[in-house]
Amino acid sequence: MPLKTEEIKKIFEETAFHELLNKIDMFRDDQRLGVKRLILQYEKKYIAYTDELKRLEALSAFEKECKQKGYQLIGGIDEVGRGPLSGPVVTAIVILPENCRILGINDSKKLSAKKREELSEIIKREAIAYSFGSASPAEIDEMNILQATYKAMRRAINSLNIKPDFVLADAVTIPEMKIPQKGIIHGDARSISIGAASIIAKVERDAMMDEFDQVFPEYKFGKNKGYGSSEHIDAIKKYGPCPIHRRSFIKNFV
Repeated sequence: MPLKTEEIKKIFEETAFHELLNKIDMFRDDQRLGVKRLILQYEKKYIAYTDELKRLEALSAFEKECKQKGYQLIGGIDEVGRGPLSGPVVTAIVILPENCRILGINDSKKLSAKKREELSEIIKREAIAYSFGSASPAEIDEMNILQATYKAMRRAINSLNIKPDFVLADAVTIPEMKIPQKGIIHGDARSISIGAASIIAKVERDAMMDEFDQVFPEYKFGKNKGYGSSEHIDAIKKYGPCPIHRRSFIKNFV
């Protein structure tokens, strides 16, 4: 007696993507309309999976280039929070294992908050090492946002328990650093390790701003994450700045 359509669907659902085609082939001769629809549906999922593997392969080109030159531990580093009116700038560095295939890694700005959180947990679990760095609003005001970002990047690198022998950075060359490095324009969308760093940095900073929202609820930091929304600017004008506002960023409002 043939399996019910619902039973076949359960088999497909419980099968890993890389084994899905073999399972589909088992039921290709089934002429039932429901089974044919299932096969078409899961063939599309398998094609999407193989397309994603190709994208990740292309996304790993910079890391592979470093490997070919003899570097073994390649760290990707990125920042989040250069533009907001409040809160720290946060950086993250990630060293991924060779041939890492975490489906969905991309520039964090292209992902939903839910997807970022899901991927952040996977990245932290799969990474050889990762670490965060930050620079406070006071440091940003004192040295400007670019220099504060560099400082936060160096802090992230220095706090790693396993040090990289090469660093790929998003768009910048980090000063005062002895480790060989390369800046990649739009690196968070072109390098798998920088993309991973952008994701965990974004999740980390968003969580920090959610905590600040509990302390300073009038500014709605949980909603705007410190960026200059009209609601945020109106709150600054009404209540004045709070301790985590960047004074050099809000001088036109107060």
